Amino acid sequence: MAGRRDEFVLASKAGHVAGDSAGEEWTYETVADSVDRSLKRMKVEYIDILQLHSCGIDVLERGNVIRALEDAKAAGKIGHVSYSGDNEAAHWAVDSGRFDTLQTSLNLTEQGALTSGLLTAAKAQGMGVIVKRPIGGATWGRAKQGIEPPRNYDREYFDRARAMTALGDLPEEPSDAVLLALGFTLAHPEVDVAIVGTKNPDHMHGNLDLAERELPISAAAVTELRARWDRVSGDWRQLQ
Repeated sequence: MAGRRDEFVLASKAGHVAGDSAGEEWTYETVADSVDRSLKRMKVEYIDILQLHSCGIDVLERGNVIRALEDAKAAGKIGHVSYSGDNEAAHWAVDSGRFDTLQTSLNLTEQGALTSGLLTAAKAQGMGVIVKRPIGGATWGRAKQGIEPPRNYDREYFDRARAMTALGDLPEEPSDAVLLALGFTLAHPEVDVAIVGTKNPDHMHGNLDLAERELPISAAAVTELRARWDRVSGDWRQLQ
């Protein structure tokens, strides 16, 4: 990457003790050392976005890990002080005014960031919004077909999708369930970036093609998905 640094935005995360690093998680030293280690290992001079990765409000309130990123930014090592997380901790991070971007979960079976006002608050602060899990583990199509998810990680999204699909087909629903999921997430103007994870290059190219050629999806489908969330979500929270 070192020879292609101007071709991409580089984002990373910090806070946990990883690899051959020592110390305790969520300390100033651990975060600062993580930044320096990443710069050295990737042979780059700066990281565009450095995110505290899913620490709780108690860690945020202590302030030491935020200060570690602020000091790294002042030193030119990172470009943006950022937070990655959900629910109450994400609201704290947004309301603090100390972060430049927020990474949080949003998809057709995970709408809490919308209904709680989290994304609206982030945009009011001028923050960039990065959405993780934008297709919800591709569980919508599986739920309609009654096919169990291959990973336990996706079980909660599958159960939610099953409850929502039990209400029948959506108006103007695309036949491609990934297009529906991606279209729902990207239908919301608060979203700046959506991270669709994959280990398969063909899936990546397919997702890019959907985004370029097939979006937006029907507004009626988006509206019905919002209505179904309101109807059946109950106490569903953002998944950590």
